[in-house]
Amino acid sequence: MNNKILNENELKKKIFDLKKKNKTISHCHGVFDLLHLGHIKHFEEAKSLSDILIVSITADKLVNKGPGRPYFNQKSRLHAIASLQVVDFVCLSENISSTKVISIIKPNFYCKGPDYKFFKDDITMNIKSENLAVKKHGGKLYVSKSETFSSSNLINQSFSLYSNSQKKNISKIKSLFSFDVIKKEVEKIKNLKILIVGEMIIDEYNFCNAIGKSNKDPIMIYKDLYVEKYIGGAGAIAKNLMSFSSNIDLITMIGQNRDYENFIRKEFKKNVNLKFIYKNNSPTIVKRRIIDHSSNNKAFGIYKYNEQSLDEKNQKKLFKYLKNIKKYDLVIVSDFGHGFLNNDVAKKICKLSHFSSSNFQLNSTNKVGHNLNKYMNTKNLVINESEMRYEMRNQTEKVEKLMVDLKRRLKIEYLIVTRGTQGAILLNKRKFFYTEAFAFKTIDKVGAGDTFFSLVSFLLAGKKNLDLSLFLSSLAAAYNVENIGNSKSFNKITLYKILSHMLK
Repeated sequence: MNNKILNENELKKKIFDLKKKNKTISHCHGVFDLLHLGHIKHFEEAKSLSDILIVSITADKLVNKGPGRPYFNQKSRLHAIASLQVVDFVCLSENISSTKVISIIKPNFYCKGPDYKFFKDDITMNIKSENLAVKKHGGKLYVSKSETFSSSNLINQSFSLYSNSQKKNISKIKSLFSFDVIKKEVEKIKNLKILIVGEMIIDEYNFCNAIGKSNKDPIMIYKDLYVEKYIGGAGAIAKNLMSFSSNIDLITMIGQNRDYENFIRKEFKKNVNLKFIYKNNSPTIVKRRIIDHSSNNKAFGIYKYNEQSLDEKNQKKLFKYLKNIKKYDLVIVSDFGHGFLNNDVAKKICKLSHFSSSNFQLNSTNKVGHNLNKYMNTKNLVINESEMRYEMRNQTEKVEKLMVDLKRRLKIEYLIVTRGTQGAILLNKRKFFYTEAFAFKTIDKVGAGDTFFSLVSFLLAGKKNLDLSLFLSSLAAAYNVENIGNSKSFNKITLYKILSHMLK
């Protein structure tokens, strides 16, 4: 059976031999998370068209069906499909669409299920590029007629994927909204004009292998393997929203020498307009983390920054950028406390914006001087529970009581407290709204709060239902923590894919 499972090089050799023998090939592609009768009938119909049936499955890291998915890992899925007599060969696809594996197989028939009969129904729209790839190599897209079943529906109904509280949360959303209604609500606000103000941060992940303790010093020695750089800070917020909004301006700060500017510019689409402040006597903020490659655990961090406030010239430039602040539907303020946003700037944003949403970031570098009071009268404030307790100097009071006190003190309309694995709470007027956390595996918490903050700000500014806004933002945060830092930005297609499976 294992001889059926081929890697990319083995697949290329096998295709060469099959084509040489004039064998016709059918190709099926998908996740195939829970193998069921619908899949088997689909494979049988595909095999009836050709001499050989090859099935490719999507790698675990590329499956966007929601938290906890795929339920079965790629090794299990490969072996399950290989065990079927109707399948001749199976391989793993490590690309977002199947176009690469199609170019290798060059199938006579690329077979999809009945739900792909109309291209417009494919959320990802990958079917268009896949169809072109098939035609390029002389093949034909074939839509099977076999009865369909839903792996997601079977998993949702029959497996203990969610806790009782998570199921209750999902059921509440399903009772209020269908997938199509949610999609329409999100699309309605795609023309919101958004301004994002905050520090640009480069998250640098240095992956290493631990060698052992030094013979001469009481320190661990690491072997450097490779480095990956991701956009963090206010830049990550802009990246998370650039598929949701067609009009985003980002006012941000980098170093005097403009280091990383080219890297930063390449990370954004044309709908994001970058406005830089070049801080004198300062580097671009870099947060370097040393990562144990085998476990993805962080060993330690090295931060490069200058916490001093902007000089007078740059302050004037920042105020100039903010002179048209009233034209924006939403102003997002992401303050990491590294000297970019002083009290005057914060007060101006809160006073003049139609809808300002602020995120209070308390960390090891800014505890002494960071002041939450400068965001008094902001429309929406998002804060972590531990940060709120530090601000209120209270570790024992019930979180809801502290929220009422803080909301009254700052005179804000919406207060949201994120609580890690306990989800999040929103207070509006005197009513509390709750959402569960949905992450099943936590790889890295870096950026999860920013991802939540991005989406909830967008939805609240668009006047969306508060339960729905919290729920969707929690799903976004869950997606983030299941990846390394900000290596993958959240986007609209990912949200739709997750919802289409979760709400079945």
